[in-house]
Amino acid sequence: MTPQPTADPHGAIETVFRIESPRVIAAVARTVRDVGIAEELAQDALVAALEQWPRDGVPDNPGAWLMATAKHRAVDLIRRRENYARKLQEIGRDLETTAPPEEPSALHDPDDIDDDLLRLVFTTCHPVLSPQARIALTLRLLGGLTTPEIARAFLVPESTVAQRIVRAKRTLATKNVAFEVPYGSDREARLGSVLEVIYLIFNEGYAATAGDDWLRPSLCEDALRLARVLSSLMPKEPEVHGLTSLLEFQASRAAARTGPSGEPILLQDQNRRRWNRMLIARGITALGRAEATATSAPGPYVLQAAIAACHAHAYSYEETDWAAIATLYGLLAARAPSPVVELNRAVAVSMADGPGAALEIVDSLAAVPALREYHLLPSVRGDLLARLGRTAEARAEFARAAELTENERERELLRMKLRSLPPQ
Repeated sequence: MTPQPTADPHGAIETVFRIESPRVIAAVARTVRDVGIAEELAQDALVAALEQWPRDGVPDNPGAWLMATAKHRAVDLIRRRENYARKLQEIGRDLETTAPPEEPSALHDPDDIDDDLLRLVFTTCHPVLSPQARIALTLRLLGGLTTPEIARAFLVPESTVAQRIVRAKRTLATKNVAFEVPYGSDREARLGSVLEVIYLIFNEGYAATAGDDWLRPSLCEDALRLARVLSSLMPKEPEVHGLTSLLEFQASRAAARTGPSGEPILLQDQNRRRWNRMLIARGITALGRAEATATSAPGPYVLQAAIAACHAHAYSYEETDWAAIATLYGLLAARAPSPVVELNRAVAVSMADGPGAALEIVDSLAAVPALREYHLLPSVRGDLLARLGRTAEARAEFARAAELTENERERELLRMKLRSLPPQ
């Protein structure tokens, strides 16, 4: 069928490229063994589309067109290298005889591309890169975000993001990081890095650390999409399903977490009828897959998903099974100990056993260096003190929390708590 011109070819190109670019980059990276060059070749394919599609129309299979075009350019690049013969043997005869973009044989093998995409996920999240570099590179190559979009999302200068991405690509090249899915103990170590980056991306969107907005929905959507992709590519990994389940549950509350002006709405005040029941169902399904594939005790993401499921199953805040949540946080603290987990456990304990028992846990965290500038520690302590009637102390804790947070919406929420306290 001959492609027909479209009314908005540039919009169609932008949409298609954002969706298809991770797969294109992944497939080309397998050929050239360099994610930086692969991204450049994918961009070249985009330029070709911008030149041809407005004139000739959007192809019936635009993703395959971009894929074939980028692959052809990869072959041309290799031909121009002095070591052409050696490289050609590495990539095989299939690329030498690849058909032009418009021919049916240019269509890609979805299973093969999925393998490439999985390789790209593990490459961009390689432990040789810093956490900041992993996030920036993952958002760029797999999330389809531009450098300015990443900079706005994390409130850093564009030049900083650009440098992180460039250095990350250079590091992967100079360290000769293999474009592959590792196995055995290496795979287990790398998978943790992959899941951590996706988790961090979602959390930054779910409760922004700084800026004027509490939520950044696009980051949540990108992280959830990556988790779903990873879940489909690694169906036997319970922690992958656990992370996907957790993000589905968390995303289900998005519409209820802010008011008309973007102000935060706390869990106890949320209208649960605004929770997305479809996402909750997806979370339950993913958690079931995690439990079905588990061969040992549940990991951190499965436990967090189980905690989120407790909230999802409660039709009101009062019906929440806080005793179960406190128990799950105890298991999580034993499986993946951290002061933040202990702080969250204290909140659950306060609801199950009262604020006094929880205050003991919170006070034991006061000297932990990692929480010294963490605004949620005085925020939680302020809530507990207020419930115990220790108003003056609560006031001081809320004031300190408001000073520590860098998010303007959360600062206003803490000031509102201050104002709601009874006079001394």
